[in-house]
Amino acid sequence: MTRSVPRHERMVLLAALTTVIVIAWSGVIAGAGMDMSAVEMTRMAGMDGWLMQAAVWTPAYAARIFAMWWVMMVAMMLPSAGPMLLLFARIRRKSQPAHAAAGPTALFAVGYLLAWGGFSALATVLQWSLESARLLSPMLSTTNSWLGAGLLLAAGAWQLAPLKRMCLAQCRTPLGFIVGHWRDGAVGALRMGLSHGAYCLGCCWFLMLLLFFGGVMNLFWIGGLSVYVLLEKSLPLGHGLGRTTGVALMACGLWLAIEASQAL
Repeated sequence: MTRSVPRHERMVLLAALTTVIVIAWSGVIAGAGMDMSAVEMTRMAGMDGWLMQAAVWTPAYAARIFAMWWVMMVAMMLPSAGPMLLLFARIRRKSQPAHAAAGPTALFAVGYLLAWGGFSALATVLQWSLESARLLSPMLSTTNSWLGAGLLLAAGAWQLAPLKRMCLAQCRTPLGFIVGHWRDGAVGALRMGLSHGAYCLGCCWFLMLLLFFGGVMNLFWIGGLSVYVLLEKSLPLGHGLGRTTGVALMACGLWLAIEASQAL
């Protein structure tokens, strides 16, 4: 009977994690509160911008954009945090066998998602700035070749940066992170989630900004980046994948910049 409780808790945690991820992805596909679903926007990618009117930014619209970004980050990033959450629950259960691990694990997840909520707020401000400067199409992808080249070059450079490698190492070694950042209590679990979210941000924030290059609601870019993040964090050669991707992104950015200069 004593062994069935942790197993039952693990199944509950897996079911809860899966449910949140499915709901988030359903929200992304439905458009996350936007006037058009992501499926429709993906189909229209590459079409002329006159097919859609530019958005009028109001506080209510800004709140919708923030919600869109946050739901998208939950869908894209929570799957890669699954191993960390499950390991945290297991260690929490062993360290305090008289207490359930579900509550602290949920607080860990809340802290992690709050960190990405902060990124979502910044992404909302950046989207407003780019739209105000007429650098984003109504389909939410960059209309400026120089901006696109800059995003690719900056993302590639970040992939090769020492800080990126340090943050990725924390994401790739759940046990090392938990041992090095362990805190007791409910508040401690929340702070651990925030810390892990901060490392995850350091690892992936520039990759998420590439959505402005390919289309914020383009399902191919959303899905592709989600799979890439999962592979980079889980594959044995994840660090090598990150460096290779960095070189490839910089090469694409340089090529786009050369094309832009030739068009002048």
